[in-house]
Amino acid sequence: MKKTDLENIMDKELRIQTSGRDDSKEDDYHHPYEPTPYTVLERLAKSEYITKDNILVDYGCGKGRVDFYLSAQIGCQTIGVDFDGRMIKNALENSRSFVGKRKPEFLHISAENYKVTDADCFYFFNPFTIEILCSVLGKITDSYYNNPRPMTLFFYYPHEEYVAYLMTKNELMFVDEIDCMDLFEGENARERILIFEIM
Repeated sequence: MKKTDLENIMDKELRIQTSGRDDSKEDDYHHPYEPTPYTVLERLAKSEYITKDNILVDYGCGKGRVDFYLSAQIGCQTIGVDFDGRMIKNALENSRSFVGKRKPEFLHISAENYKVTDADCFYFFNPFTIEILCSVLGKITDSYYNNPRPMTLFFYYPHEEYVAYLMTKNELMFVDEIDCMDLFEGENARERILIFEIM
């Protein structure tokens, strides 16, 4: 089955529309919208790192694919955060037609301004630059110190710059990697999900 066929089939099953790349809001700090492939999300869901008791924040959520899929497959609470109002509008439209029992929450707010409260899982698909990531990680660690709890961070298809930065953060501990290279043609070493925990 072609990748595009699977993407369309899964969107149809969930009654959402999340396919397609959108770079109209790309700038020096924000990267284009591109949804995580469903095959990757399936592998993440089966990893058992996320359970129905977790609260996951999806940074740069776009049209909400990560949120809808994990909500439907795992039953966890999901919160999508995006600075692009058009994307949030699309996500909210998807929410109205979504067939899952637990509706994700979507917030039109810049990631660096989003205050983390009870969330304990965090998903990133290269939504923004290191400068913004620094600020976001500061908010996550502040939340940890205010309310210590296990916290897990997922980075899909990470840039080398991201990896180098994450490996130097004293608050973060690298715990695992979900290899996704076999899901795609070629040998792209970036096809993986790096998993970190707050120490």
